[in-house]
Amino acid sequence: MYPAPPTCIDFPSPDDTRTLREVNLDWFRTARFGLFMHYGLYSLLEGKWENPYVDNKGAEWIQWWAPVPRQEYMALKEQFTADEFDADAICRLALDAGMTYVNLTTQHHDGFSLWDTATNEYSSMHAPARRDLVGELTDACGRHGLGSFLYYSHGREWYHPDGPDTATEPSRGVNSSKPIVDTDYFHHGEDVVLDRYLDHVEAQVMELCQYPHVSGIWLDGIGSFKNIPDGVRRSRAQELYDNIHAAAPHLLVAYKQGLTYTEDFYAPEREIREGTVPHDGRPYEICSTLQPASWGYKAADDGNHHGPDWVMEQLRMAAAIPANLLLNTGPRGDGRIPDEDVRTLQEVGRRLREEEGSI
Repeated sequence: MYPAPPTCIDFPSPDDTRTLREVNLDWFRTARFGLFMHYGLYSLLEGKWENPYVDNKGAEWIQWWAPVPRQEYMALKEQFTADEFDADAICRLALDAGMTYVNLTTQHHDGFSLWDTATNEYSSMHAPARRDLVGELTDACGRHGLGSFLYYSHGREWYHPDGPDTATEPSRGVNSSKPIVDTDYFHHGEDVVLDRYLDHVEAQVMELCQYPHVSGIWLDGIGSFKNIPDGVRRSRAQELYDNIHAAAPHLLVAYKQGLTYTEDFYAPEREIREGTVPHDGRPYEICSTLQPASWGYKAADDGNHHGPDWVMEQLRMAAAIPANLLLNTGPRGDGRIPDEDVRTLQEVGRRLREEEGSI
């Protein structure tokens, strides 16, 4: 049996000729406002590794930019407890903010999974947390009537030995005295078998498709494939889309601003840049973050997160496109959303209720 669509989407009536995917897409066109969450092992480091904070870089990229040696980064798994990750509280906050859906980074570029994957043991289920956070959150979204999207890093992966970043970018770590490329682990040159990595990706994404109450799969890492010869074809992205839709026909698929341009919607970062995203009638979603630049939690930004005035302006700008706004918060290492983001989202919800119909 296929997973049911999110509870916020009604099944078509008997005389409705739309497919479940078309129903889902029609809902998404009016969804307006969603909560993005970048959470993973990088959250434990708070944007700092031995030396000063990673200035002007996202804390979620700290393994790459610091860089952090692979074995030392992987050892962070033993500190991952997610003690304060509360799926019901997250959903209540999203609803209080006037949001209609949630998107969680199920696996960012570091390759650490937040669900019970059968592909490896580098996951929250094999950390002290012993929890399937994806399952908890998607179940909570179903209970609270929220749509849920699952972010997955398709084009960048710093754990798999054949990942596109580590296999095709020799500049990795070149500016550091401690490059994180482990030549005894990562494959290079003719030893790289990209299909080996993509088989792994497909197995993991198919696992994500089986969660109930999920609205779609949201892919990232577009730069890796756009920067290699014949990268779009070699990415096997269209094959993956087809397999997602076969496994769960209602699911929507996005790949940032578009890799094949057959995605169900486009999700450019921070703004739509002319010429990078097609105007072909598909919906847009703008993703942005409450921290000044970082998506993962960065302690150096405490007290400097964007406030409700900025969020209201982002909502107005997105509505004028029109596009949904997917607004990110970076939970702390224990899974707790920063207090200043909680206050901002609560105030935004209050204003939206007060100004109902004005945006």
